[in-house]
Amino acid sequence: MNSKLSQANFNKTYRLEIFKAHIIAILFSAVCYSSQINAKELEGTKALIWKGDIASKLIDNVDTFLLKKIEESVQIRNALSKKPDKEKLKRIIGVRDQRIKNPKIFLGNILATLPEYSIRLFKIQSFGGVSVEGFLIEPKNHEETTIFISDPDSLADTHRPQNLAANGHRVFVPILIDRKTRYRKITNREFLYRSAFELGRHIIGYEVQKVSSIIDALSDEGEKSVGIAGDGEGGLIAMYSAALDERINKAWIIGYFGARERIWDEPAYRNIFGLLNDFGDAEIASLIIPRKLIIDPSSAPIINVPRGTGGKPGKIPSFTLDEMNLEIKRAGLSIGNINQYLENPARSHDAKLLPIEKLGDIQARAFDEINRHNQELLSKSAGLRNQFLSKMDTSSLDKFEKSMTSYRKYFGEKVIGIFDDKLVNPNPKTRLLNETDSFISYEVVLDVFGGSNSLFAYGILTVPKDITKNGKKRPVVVCQHGLEGRPQSTIGEKEHHYYKAFSTELAKLGFVTFAPQNIYIFQDRFRALQFKANSIGKTLFSIMVPQHQQITNWLGSLDFVDKKRIGFYGLSYGGKSAMRIPPLVKNYCLSICSADFNEWVWKNASTRSPHSYVWSGEYEIFEWDLGSTFNYFEMASLIAPRPFMVERGHFDGVAPDETVAYEYAKVRNLYSAKLGIGNLTEIEWFVGPHTINGKGTFDFLRKHLDWPKR
Repeated sequence: MNSKLSQANFNKTYRLEIFKAHIIAILFSAVCYSSQINAKELEGTKALIWKGDIASKLIDNVDTFLLKKIEESVQIRNALSKKPDKEKLKRIIGVRDQRIKNPKIFLGNILATLPEYSIRLFKIQSFGGVSVEGFLIEPKNHEETTIFISDPDSLADTHRPQNLAANGHRVFVPILIDRKTRYRKITNREFLYRSAFELGRHIIGYEVQKVSSIIDALSDEGEKSVGIAGDGEGGLIAMYSAALDERINKAWIIGYFGARERIWDEPAYRNIFGLLNDFGDAEIASLIIPRKLIIDPSSAPIINVPRGTGGKPGKIPSFTLDEMNLEIKRAGLSIGNINQYLENPARSHDAKLLPIEKLGDIQARAFDEINRHNQELLSKSAGLRNQFLSKMDTSSLDKFEKSMTSYRKYFGEKVIGIFDDKLVNPNPKTRLLNETDSFISYEVVLDVFGGSNSLFAYGILTVPKDITKNGKKRPVVVCQHGLEGRPQSTIGEKEHHYYKAFSTELAKLGFVTFAPQNIYIFQDRFRALQFKANSIGKTLFSIMVPQHQQITNWLGSLDFVDKKRIGFYGLSYGGKSAMRIPPLVKNYCLSICSADFNEWVWKNASTRSPHSYVWSGEYEIFEWDLGSTFNYFEMASLIAPRPFMVERGHFDGVAPDETVAYEYAKVRNLYSAKLGIGNLTEIEWFVGPHTINGKGTFDFLRKHLDWPKR
């Protein structure tokens, strides 16, 4: 036998056997891997055995988490030895406007004359085009001046300011914004609160500034002794005014003092961003002490805003004496009444009711003035944001990235709110949800925070079955549902007319997809979470950001996932999430905002547009001081230089086309003109409503996640 031929045959046979063995190994591996993917739970995870509605369980979990954080804020405040920061209190109630210098007191005709005093109307210019108006009750010879602020619901029945006048006090009775429902059953106080909150102002701050304007005018007259008193809502304004204006020498607070840990359950216009981190009623009282402060436990109007009005449900508590005493003790105070305020027993007086029928248009005018002021602030807000973003450096991509670091930090800490809790091991739990010829879906639960402040995340992972064919790691698209949605909405089980099963459709194209359950579900249940979070300087996104951080960390750890190719794609409230989560979760390499992108501050604060949220029942939507910090262009700047896209139907009622185009033009200018990366941003307009279109966006995902078209 020819030796060369024999050797050649041997080599050929050997190579064939090696090839066969290799093929067998690959097939075996594929079968094993496929069996792992097709298992009841994903390989490397525990079995998910939870029963019931996990979305509902998640809301309860977040609720418990936030209540514990509120409880912790009380403990932190109790442990503080230093006096609270007065300037911070000013900021969080929006005392930011320049008051008019040297205001004058304009007096109306005398409306009533009694032996002890006369009653007339007064008016003082306060700030901008806003005035403070009300009754002036003047004895013939006054020894002191008191500003008495009545709750709007008790003004018609009160005798207290008249009694003060009968005891030698000149009494100014400024009129507060009332609780009537001028628009869509939303109280006037909440309606004005909504725009003001978005613009870094607050109806409480406005009314405190009105009080200070009265004192400004009195100071110009040489008045040196000014006291303040108030009941109910007026007690709140009186106490905050005394805390911030040291020209007030004493305060009498009636029917307003107690623990504020349930401030989230009060009407929306009581919502103060971050209040409980530094202030309860005791801490605010400490800013008045050592000046005289009398806490009067007398009753005040009990206010209840029911569900279904369009405004936030809430009630103003009437604390029991025992409940009030706990906070009084914490403040180191004692109970008192008018006698302690006057320093002498009050002289009896046959008081007549205030002639409220003579107020005329004062209430309507007060409403209109603040509304107009809010709208003027809105018109100037773009300039404030430009100034805020003035340190952005677009001279190079490196300098741009460095310059945006501080802005991302500000956005995280001051706008979204970041918890100090550290992520724990995700401890993934999964179970098979659905299997087709082309993909398999699992329910997934991940631990986020541990210990007593436990928090979890939930969603649906969809894995293409051909994932073993070439062994390449796959890109992931996180597909985010909108308001009242579920992960199931994105995979086709429901609401196909909105979502077009985009999570499933992307899986059919070869992407791994994950559809998280975000917490904007179950109406008032989740909306209450926003107010609980706001009370400690946090938001709904304070919860969702760490959830998404944990989700993307876990996804990136899967053998079949490329952790550098994880994109975010959200519809509606999911589009809102697309503007707020990727700036703080850098695991997201791109973001697509669908059916949400617009001139967001205008959308929230305008009272002149039918598109505005001020008219809606989405009372949780307003975010503190976005007007001077982050509109959608500024948020997109935090995403840059990562790819960013907007998907927009011409008939989407969220906003008119022109406001969407206006805001996106700024994004385009940043990417293209300033950074030279215009290929990384797009907007797709399509003829359609509030829905996923899934054409240009799918191409965008293929392009920037480097996945071939099939």
